[in-house]
Amino acid sequence: MDSPTSDTPSSPPGPVTGPFVGAIDEGTTSARFIIFRAGTDDIVCYHQIEVASIFAKEGWCEQDPMVIVNTVNECIAGACKKLEAIGGKVEDIITIGITNQRESTVVWDRTTGLPLANAIIWLDNRTTSTVEELLETIPNNARNINYLRPLCGLPLSPYFSGVKLRWMRDNVPVVSQAMEKGTAMFGTIDTWLMYNLTGGVEGGVHKTDVTNASRTMLMNIETLQWDNNLLKFFGLPKTILPEICSSSEFYGNIAQSVLRGVSITSDLGDQQAALVGQQCLAKGQAKATYGTGCFLLYNTGPSIVHSQHGLLTTVGYQLGRKAAPYYALEGSVSIAGAAFNWLRDNIGLIQNSGQIETMASTVDNSLDVYFVPAFNGLYAPYWNQDARGVICGLSEETTSEHIVRATLEAVCFQVRDILDSMHKDCKIPLAKLMVDGGMTVNNLFLQLQSDLVGINVIRAKIAETTALGAAMAAYKAVEGRYSMEAPLSKTGPREAIKPSINATERNLRYQKWKMAIERSLNWETSTLPQGEREAFDGA
Repeated sequence: MDSPTSDTPSSPPGPVTGPFVGAIDEGTTSARFIIFRAGTDDIVCYHQIEVASIFAKEGWCEQDPMVIVNTVNECIAGACKKLEAIGGKVEDIITIGITNQRESTVVWDRTTGLPLANAIIWLDNRTTSTVEELLETIPNNARNINYLRPLCGLPLSPYFSGVKLRWMRDNVPVVSQAMEKGTAMFGTIDTWLMYNLTGGVEGGVHKTDVTNASRTMLMNIETLQWDNNLLKFFGLPKTILPEICSSSEFYGNIAQSVLRGVSITSDLGDQQAALVGQQCLAKGQAKATYGTGCFLLYNTGPSIVHSQHGLLTTVGYQLGRKAAPYYALEGSVSIAGAAFNWLRDNIGLIQNSGQIETMASTVDNSLDVYFVPAFNGLYAPYWNQDARGVICGLSEETTSEHIVRATLEAVCFQVRDILDSMHKDCKIPLAKLMVDGGMTVNNLFLQLQSDLVGINVIRAKIAETTALGAAMAAYKAVEGRYSMEAPLSKTGPREAIKPSINATERNLRYQKWKMAIERSLNWETSTLPQGEREAFDGA
């Protein structure tokens, strides 16, 4: 779930004077434009609009690319209008940055600038068959989902852009024809937005950054360039790809709107932007962002760590064209806040997100109920696309409150799965976990998270750390004296939520979670004869 914010401007103390930095935050369920005081985490004002998804078939999730662009433009206009309403000047916005939902895939026509199909969103699961077909092409009949990891850091999964792009080539005739003619252009959401903001067919730039490119399966994780071997594996032409840039540099100027002439100077995938916004800029620091899904990133510094325990190797950020790239290990949970949307929309257990903490607090525990919300399979560290959701341990005493609490705990247990894998890969236990995102307004949830992983949990001072990271990187590109490690606000240190249960109880509950996981695995293939089972098992 996105953070529960309204679109009304905040009331910053003192006069509303610049310089300001803007950030486009285009997420899975909404877009927003946020205006910060440059070099700080002070939000001056913002405007946010929901973006509808299209569910044409079971497991599919699309969005209209033109709706995305138009919504972002409306957010920019709305936020700038609010800035003027509180006495600020739009001309004091000195630059903007972009952060976006990653992996979501757009293909458009080079001559018209119009999309050739709806965007396939990151959580779309239609490409399962494409993964199976690609596995068949791996030498020696190995069917190894980690075959490409040494090149791109990622396992073969429906999750990533390269697989989605191959599906479009195989299943959308207008896309395959445009690829053959050389008129197709590909981009993740950042690239699509930047192309349109800088002029579209009239000189719009075709660029992306290293963090977004690292989620396509098409970029070499060491050279940070498109890899010919990867393109050959997926059967995709290089002509469709954008230029790869650093996360903090000049991309282009906005061609139209109230911000005409303002520069775009940063681009980061949303989770990497949150890593920057949380100031996890040193090796060994980690953050978790709780939204529709949950994403943990562990900064491994300039060193590439290839996970042996089901995590992804990704680029954390590169703050300047000549700067060293910093890498990260990532664990992704596909269903976090989305599980509560399911409780609300599908089975009517809650009416709104404001009820979650109240309901879960009315019971002391989940009464041994465990909920694995694997609606579209499990991501890290299991990488099992055939897993499906299960609720275990129901009894006559189970109430809706127990199930709501078990849903909170499900997110916490999935985070522990990932943190355990990070510990095994990096050999250094975390002492604290920086957290942000919509779910972190729930105090009970944060206590449960601390209890079930056994470390201190530290909540961000503002919910909008993703946009903040984009603003910080944008400001760094135009202000050479800006230190991204410096304190962002004058307020005191953030409060740490500490564990309140002992290790014995924690580990006993985790063992039962593992039992629930076992019951969710390979559900889609469990009824097939043994010889026909082809479970998609990860590292």
